[in-house]
Amino acid sequence: MARGETIQLTTASLFLWITELRFDAISLNSMDATSDRDFVAEFLFWASLCVTHLSKMAEDLIIYSTKEFAFVTLSDAYSTGSSLMPQKKNPDSLELIRSKAGRLFGRCSGFLMTLKGLPSTYNKDLQEDKEAMFDSYDTVCAVLQVTTGIISTLKVNRTAMEAALSTDMLATDLAYYLVRKGMPFREAHGASGKAVHLAETKGIPLNQLTLEDLKTISLLFESDVSLVWNYTNSVEQYTAPGGTAESSVRAQIQYIRDWLKPRRS
Repeated sequence: MARGETIQLTTASLFLWITELRFDAISLNSMDATSDRDFVAEFLFWASLCVTHLSKMAEDLIIYSTKEFAFVTLSDAYSTGSSLMPQKKNPDSLELIRSKAGRLFGRCSGFLMTLKGLPSTYNKDLQEDKEAMFDSYDTVCAVLQVTTGIISTLKVNRTAMEAALSTDMLATDLAYYLVRKGMPFREAHGASGKAVHLAETKGIPLNQLTLEDLKTISLLFESDVSLVWNYTNSVEQYTAPGGTAESSVRAQIQYIRDWLKPRRS
């Protein structure tokens, strides 16, 4: 059983140990010091959560790289050909990133299961922390390296993305138009829904409804409603922090760069 240190140490010697070993402070309890593996559990959880976000991103890119979407194209360096279909391009790198999330979940949950049944102070079971932590560290480093390569070589197919746009996406913007004209949003939401239904009944896109059609829904519609049918305007109207406007997105990117700068040095 751990009982602490019987040899009386001076404050200066303790400070020297802490400084040379780069510890923040000494442990307040010797029994806890020999059995505590909270730092390992926290690292394993962080690693799991980090790869969770990367796995979600990988899933998005896998879907967007399919022929059905074709929004992005992966570099040949991060994809492989099919053993059967010559035309197929497999996003192997993204699929492996996604699979590593499960590996790290297992490391984290497995080690927590080891900890939960241990009595106080040191037990040999705690040697399992090394394998879990070192493997998780190596896995996260590899995943981050591959992710960096994928993103830096990724090609965005703007034409395909623009072709996938639908005026139905602007139905909320139509409601906002009425709100700016003085209509409560609850009523504007209903009016926009009626416009969508009218377009579907006529078998035409939402933006092809005439001003006369829209006036049958609300007299607040005027000729300037044509400005609503613009995807760029729709994106750029969200200028609040965290919004989709280009200025807001650039501010978000700059924030992350500023946050990373002192941490890279």
